[in-house]
Amino acid sequence: MPKTPTTARPQFPTLPAFLLALVAALGGCAGTEAPGTRRSHAEVFDVVVYGGTSAAVTAAVQVQRMGKSVVVVSPDRHLGGLSSGGLGWTDTGDKSVIGGLAREFYHRIWRHYEDPAAWRWQERSEYGNRGQGTPAVDGAQRTMWIFEPHVAEKVFEDLVAEHGIDVRRDEWLDRGSGVRVEDGRIRSIATESGARFAGSAFIDATYEGDLMAAAGVSYTVGREGTDSYGEEWAGVQKDARHHGHFFPDGVDPYVTPGDPASGLLARISPEPPGQNGSADDRIQAYCFRLCLTRVPENRVPFPKPEGYDPSQYELILRVFETGWRETFRKFDPIPNGKTDTNNHGPFSTDNIGMNYAYPEASYEARKAIVAEHEGYQKGLLYFLANDERVPADVREEFAQWGLARDEFAGNGNWPHQLYIRESRRLLGEFVMTEHECLAKRAVPESVGMGSYAMDSHNVQRYVTADGFVQNEGDIGVKPLRPYGIAFGSLKPRRQEATNLLVPVCVSASHIAYGSIRMEPVFMILGQSAATAAVLAIEEGIAVQDLEYDKLRGRLLADGQILELPD
Repeated sequence: MPKTPTTARPQFPTLPAFLLALVAALGGCAGTEAPGTRRSHAEVFDVVVYGGTSAAVTAAVQVQRMGKSVVVVSPDRHLGGLSSGGLGWTDTGDKSVIGGLAREFYHRIWRHYEDPAAWRWQERSEYGNRGQGTPAVDGAQRTMWIFEPHVAEKVFEDLVAEHGIDVRRDEWLDRGSGVRVEDGRIRSIATESGARFAGSAFIDATYEGDLMAAAGVSYTVGREGTDSYGEEWAGVQKDARHHGHFFPDGVDPYVTPGDPASGLLARISPEPPGQNGSADDRIQAYCFRLCLTRVPENRVPFPKPEGYDPSQYELILRVFETGWRETFRKFDPIPNGKTDTNNHGPFSTDNIGMNYAYPEASYEARKAIVAEHEGYQKGLLYFLANDERVPADVREEFAQWGLARDEFAGNGNWPHQLYIRESRRLLGEFVMTEHECLAKRAVPESVGMGSYAMDSHNVQRYVTADGFVQNEGDIGVKPLRPYGIAFGSLKPRRQEATNLLVPVCVSASHIAYGSIRMEPVFMILGQSAATAAVLAIEEGIAVQDLEYDKLRGRLLADGQILELPD
């Protein structure tokens, strides 16, 4: 729902009771102490980028290439977000509209795998050339779209090193009092360590939108109803069956089948799902994108996590009882005998309904939510590989897999980034909706292109009126063709901030964001946001006053693709 920081309070519509209690105990937004002495001495840069995502890196590189000073203030230790955090099976859509620094990233991936030494656990010929619609390895275009996590991280680190970019890691924005705004301009930001950074322009490149929220910019969380923008796929969508991530008919939700008095099985909400097309504060599920392998020399067996509770996974046994056998459908192959393993089916790695508090939660409360997701997913892996109630054909095959020993070595071979599929979304000068994504309306002032399906993972798991368990929120609607993303969707309203750009938590409806939220698009928009910031600095104007023709000329000169040829 629409929010400004004066009204944006943590909302927990159907968060499970034990996690709600933990979040409440940990309190609200951190960092409300008075500014310290160190904060009066800000380091000054032309552009301050907050975040460690792929968009943050491309934004910083573009600023440097345009001859301005830049600092990346990153709460993360590892750069690249999901692109280096397990999402190696890139959600590309139409690859022909990926240009600029994003295409350069995938070219550098291609260069890495041209070296025979890169193929340690698998012969290159064994990998083949499996992709999505077009080849994973496109020799003619000198690009590669599927890769290992550590390779992606190295590419980001190489870009930063080659351009001499100043990166401050493990620096968390003081969300309570760390953003100094005067006359509609952000003057400086402070982190919880006491460091302060001043700039002429700021870019919020986080998945959460913490800087824009702390700066007083309007945003929204959750799903609009169909009446907000006249979208067909807005709000609750109980009848949608787009990806197959729903329960077969007749799966009983109760501890004792057929007995509501026995209580619900774990991870089923008792809350009503709402009417079709209605708005709510719920967001699509998060998960970790896992890098798995069954190469014996590189395989780490799934560990039994602390606090393991097999009762959390009773529901998947009932799915197996229906004959469902799609457990390995999303073990997508990446080089060297590894996978990018994603959610698939009615009960899988998506931790449905356990993330509603995340966008507005304090740092400590977010850590608790991330830890709960990690515990859930580790427990699921161990359960499927070891519990004797799991059908033997599934259990025996699952036990052949494990975590990749040479990935995420400093984090127990577990991804360092949770997949924040959706959090806050800017309410900016222009709101992208399904009408733009589906080519029903023209897009003004394109600064990049999207093409992936409007893709929302499930949002809730509930009990139907017939007394069975079902998921809701899984949507996948393909655009007719690639579409432009409006410059106005990166800009706050003039009266709220005149020197801030937001390339990740862009101004879009829930369903439109489902298409825009892809890593190649974030890289594209990071570069475009940085270009706009530098041009505005050079002219001494607000980003809202930047002439689009000037921006467009520079974007095209730097290889961005802004529209399809006639």
